[in-house]
Amino acid sequence: MKTPTVKELLSSGSPRPGAAAQGWIKTRRDSKALSFAELNDGSCRASLQLLIEPSAPGLAELLPRLTVGAAVRAEGDLVASPGAGQKYELKVSKLEIYGDCDAEKYPIQKKKTSDEFLRTVAHLRPRTNKYAAMLRVRAELSFAIHDYFRRNGFFYVHTPVITASDCEGAGQMFSVTSLDLTKAAELPRTPQGEIDFSRDLFGRKTALTVSGQMEGETLATALGKIYTFGPTFRAENSNTYRHAAEFWMVEPEMAFYDLHDDMDLAEDFVKSITRHVLEHCASDLELFARFVEPALMDNLRSVTENSYERLAYTDAVKILEPENARFENKVGWGVDLASEHERFLVEKHFKKPVILYNKPRTVAAFYMKLNDDERTVRGMDLLVPRIGELIGGSERENRLDVLERKMDDAGIKKEDYWWYLDLRRFGSVPHSGFGLGFERMMMLVTGIANIRDVTAYPRVPGYAEF
Repeated sequence: MKTPTVKELLSSGSPRPGAAAQGWIKTRRDSKALSFAELNDGSCRASLQLLIEPSAPGLAELLPRLTVGAAVRAEGDLVASPGAGQKYELKVSKLEIYGDCDAEKYPIQKKKTSDEFLRTVAHLRPRTNKYAAMLRVRAELSFAIHDYFRRNGFFYVHTPVITASDCEGAGQMFSVTSLDLTKAAELPRTPQGEIDFSRDLFGRKTALTVSGQMEGETLATALGKIYTFGPTFRAENSNTYRHAAEFWMVEPEMAFYDLHDDMDLAEDFVKSITRHVLEHCASDLELFARFVEPALMDNLRSVTENSYERLAYTDAVKILEPENARFENKVGWGVDLASEHERFLVEKHFKKPVILYNKPRTVAAFYMKLNDDERTVRGMDLLVPRIGELIGGSERENRLDVLERKMDDAGIKKEDYWWYLDLRRFGSVPHSGFGLGFERMMMLVTGIANIRDVTAYPRVPGYAEF
């Protein structure tokens, strides 16, 4: 019979004789007549207290092995607990040690430990309360995303991880090749002396994707509303608390949506998945609010209860310019707003989330639809407390002649994107989409300050240990 989880045992409607539990020992303390151990299996934040009488047959010799980190199975009676804060405890009659743990060498001790140290033991840090809670929230948030789009008529699609197109046009991509680059003398070369990728596995130069947007557009113009949810990669040497080289993106694309539809969807989406986490992860969020970010619940209420401010870029500059003395990066029209500017708008000026729209074309991607003023594009960023930009999106340029002109201006070879241009040749429609950085959403709902700590194994410049 399947052994119940700690969560199942603690939520039992009544005591259970002949119960069993298994997991890892979090702490142990001894009195003259009894030993108390906390058992946790990761199913919930709470642990199950084991009540052990050393005099019981077969238990005394196992107690020295009942150290922090040891994996055990305990059998006995689940009884009401007289202690505060716990409904039940397990009165143990039988113990089995699955795996011993040397308490002196085990790096996860019951004491305050820095996030920096825990990153060096990323294979063990999920056993801490904070990181186990983070992973449970991450799982629930993932479910909420899929649930939202399914309820709203979207199709989940899978776009390539290996691609020949650079969606952002920035060139900060990880190369993918089957050629042995360590043997320079054996590499195929063009007459100009460059590596001849036509003789590589895919017959051309390829890379890890920075976004599934372009492929998503092709599918949206057939299915109407689609979304992707998968890993993306940026070979960008950025060591900020908000950037990683590998991260997950949620990218919906919608045919027949204009910019205002796009903004409405982004707001409703963020509110919905945040409410879901508030409802289903209350205990774990309480941990983060208590030990990580005291303002967490206020921030989440701001996200779920307010109507988001719609703010044109030009109006944002008018608000920010008088405040330039407080900023490290000065603001003027045409400047790409930095995190400090975004957070000022959200946290100081409006005190609620902001959707910034109609950005200057000079700081926007080539695929964003050009406005009639020829100076701005129909792009938007959704800004939230502590994070700044959570979502970036736009109405896509659906006019073939304008898109080709913008590609020429950006120095992008049209022949490399013939298939993307075909969408504008054959049944072009207004369409829009956005990308939400999943790890940034995790930072929002947990209050964790560094992107390295909202994923199990972070990939950042100089670090790919596990």
